[in-house]
Amino acid sequence: MKNFRSRAVLVAAALLATSTLTISPAASGGGRHAHPHHDPPASPDSAQVVLDWERTAFATIYPATPIPVGVPLLGYTSLAMHDAIRHSAARPDSSETAAAATAAHHVLAHYLPPAADAALDAQLVASLATVPDGTAEDRGVRTGEKVAEWLIEDRADDGYGDTSIHYTLPPAIGTWQPTPPATDMLAAWIGSMDPLVVRRLARVDGPDKLTSDDYAADYNEVRLLGSTASTVRSQSQTDTAVFFNSNSATMVGDALVRYLAAHPATLEETAWLFAAMHGAMTDSLIKCWQLKRDVGFWRPFQAVAGAADDGNPDTQPETGWTSLLPTPPYSDYVSGHGCLTGPAVEVVRTTLGETTPLELRSSAAPGAPRTYATLTHLEHDAFNSRIWGGLHFRDAMADAYAIGHRTARKVMEELH
Repeated sequence: MKNFRSRAVLVAAALLATSTLTISPAASGGGRHAHPHHDPPASPDSAQVVLDWERTAFATIYPATPIPVGVPLLGYTSLAMHDAIRHSAARPDSSETAAAATAAHHVLAHYLPPAADAALDAQLVASLATVPDGTAEDRGVRTGEKVAEWLIEDRADDGYGDTSIHYTLPPAIGTWQPTPPATDMLAAWIGSMDPLVVRRLARVDGPDKLTSDDYAADYNEVRLLGSTASTVRSQSQTDTAVFFNSNSATMVGDALVRYLAAHPATLEETAWLFAAMHGAMTDSLIKCWQLKRDVGFWRPFQAVAGAADDGNPDTQPETGWTSLLPTPPYSDYVSGHGCLTGPAVEVVRTTLGETTPLELRSSAAPGAPRTYATLTHLEHDAFNSRIWGGLHFRDAMADAYAIGHRTARKVMEELH
């Protein structure tokens, strides 16, 4: 299995200075904030280049790709910026701004359709315009080019986009099947990708047995609360389900960009935060898609229709049951939404603190944004929104957040 982290260190030994990452208490919220320390000293450059390119990545990756398909591209881009900044900081008279912008541009231009080129080129021109012409800019550009080249070469056979991989589980009670005319799940290949940062993917214990009391409890919860015609779901729960039915790959990251624009961190800190967030999201997603493809546990709408045959006396079918939210084209276990929101929030919690006021905006509910008093409260609503929307059993949500949190902690350790 390839790992860009180790390969880049070997290839770039002449450029990379020894560095360590220590964690010190955050100024508020009881959390902890990441402070990279370099020899030579940290870059004096502004973190604005990272925020600009994170915004550019969000805008060019989506809607060009489906939500899960775009997540590894966020990981590649953020890790490329992080590494380009570190390599540039190790060189005399090199611009970290030029290095980060060039690395992000080249990675995105490689993976995205040509239609994105104009926007990417324009942002690169804008970023380089903030750097004085001369040796530092030239060296930074060359460093960014080299880092992008290493990443692209190393990830060339990592499984991204391998359309030879398919969902193949045969019909059975408890097994998800595509809704005709579809014959496959979306992007089955994600579950076979090489991890981006971690060495081993997180483990969970699988879905509850259909005959278990835990499954019956989860079944009856989503049947009652997640139906289009539910009479027990509150208006607040409905609003929350709709609000979080947005792009889970960008919702927390977009909020973090705006938070850091108002509460600036150093260039290294900012790059590290997004590398950790998007690296953790990518590796969580790989595990998630592996389980969706290889376990293939049925969705609530299929479970309610087939309850008479599930062998559990405490589950009853309900004719005409439909979920409040549209069902995505892949199985229940585990939740993709949870495998993206969980690691993103865990990185913010660990580095900036539990009470970091992220302002979430939803494309599904374009009215007022939401800001939560604690990140735990944010996760509570995001977690339950998929049950209230009729898309997931509680076990699929709990295990997704377990994967996300564990993966985030491992990624942060790897990036120290």
